[in-house]
Amino acid sequence: MKKANPTANHTEQVDEFMDRLDHPFKGEVQMVREIIKNVNQDITEQIKWNAPSFSYAGEYLVTFNLPAKDRIHLVFHNPVISKVKNKLLEGDYDHRRMAYFSDENDIQAKKTTLEKVLKDLIKLQNK
Repeated sequence: MKKANPTANHTEQVDEFMDRLDHPFKGEVQMVREIIKNVNQDITEQIKWNAPSFSYAGEYLVTFNLPAKDRIHLVFHNPVISKVKNKLLEGDYDHRRMAYFSDENDIQAKKTTLEKVLKDLIKLQNK
């Protein structure tokens, strides 16, 4: 199996995946996807773990965890994510943090915070 190239942008592949997605939060997944993509024009997307995944400068930023059907679950899996201090991020793993959203209102309430997490993570990657 060919390993995904996190520097390549596969928006068409992700669009097709989203068209076929059967998930109770499909609309909300799309909302979060758009928020992530709009943070920085150099964020790329592809499918990883059978879900939309996002990268910047060849490093993975965040991937949806779609087996969860009761909420939206994001996995920030990046070598420097532990340096990002933000109330949105949960968990105390070495190179991973989680974020959760319960519905459209929760996404709107946390939008600015999610954008800040991504901007801080990108800034750390650029150092």
